[in-house]
Amino acid sequence: MSFKVRKLGSALGAEVIGLDLTQTLDGDTIAALLAAWSEHLILLFRDQSLTPTQQIAFSRYFGELDDHAAIPKFRHAEHPEILMVNNREAATNKRLSVGRQWHSDLSTTLRPAKGSLLHAIQLPMVGGDTMFCNMYRAWDGLSPLLQEWLSGRDAIHDMTIARETQLQRTHAELEEIRLRNPRVYQPICRIHEATGKKALYVSEMTTSQIDGLTREESQPILEYLYRQSTVHENVYRHVWRKGDSVLWDNRCVMHIALADYDDSERRTMHRTTLKGSPSGRLVQAA
Repeated sequence: MSFKVRKLGSALGAEVIGLDLTQTLDGDTIAALLAAWSEHLILLFRDQSLTPTQQIAFSRYFGELDDHAAIPKFRHAEHPEILMVNNREAATNKRLSVGRQWHSDLSTTLRPAKGSLLHAIQLPMVGGDTMFCNMYRAWDGLSPLLQEWLSGRDAIHDMTIARETQLQRTHAELEEIRLRNPRVYQPICRIHEATGKKALYVSEMTTSQIDGLTREESQPILEYLYRQSTVHENVYRHVWRKGDSVLWDNRCVMHIALADYDDSERRTMHRTTLKGSPSGRLVQAA
């Protein structure tokens, strides 16, 4: 199959035009997609009508899929490779807020996500956008002295510190999350195994402190790194349309789901998550 690529933003992102994701792809097409993904970090496929099985099949061209055991509450009942990204809990219609801080998927595990593919099923009339930022650029924008100081240092990633998790979960639920997902150290400077390029790897949603510093000492540095990551020139904002499928590289991209819509309306997405390489180490209990 042949396709065209159209850039979406100067920092990152491209639309792939002329490809039907429900069809079997040949080796040359897959290789061309991988090259485009490596160059643009985000790929957008418009007007796709994917069943869970078809989304899973297409996602596997890019790597092994996660079964979302770390977040079982949101797994598809019949397809554990599909994560249900909803603003309402299906059984109770309870309001859910997910991903509303900058983050990289599964950074709180010992095998952070390689990539994610999000398919738009149901959308509000307006809003519900997602923003993405280029973490290669975030690292390159730091001063050489700060890069030198951060290189080789780790930071703690903790699933329970996310703002919406704190607001929506009971004490017992937080304890369960901590048992299932203990805190991990991840490198602050992540070396992309495919490109060899350096990317900043901290996020406001999950990073709690820098190894060797207290939380109070860490916060000013981390806050600076968060601001550095998300300057306007480093960001692409995606306005969703039904049938959009967006694939991004979690090794060098962060994202945030915006709450800029009427929450009484449904926003339903299906996410497949690519397993990454083993990374990090467990934080030993004090």
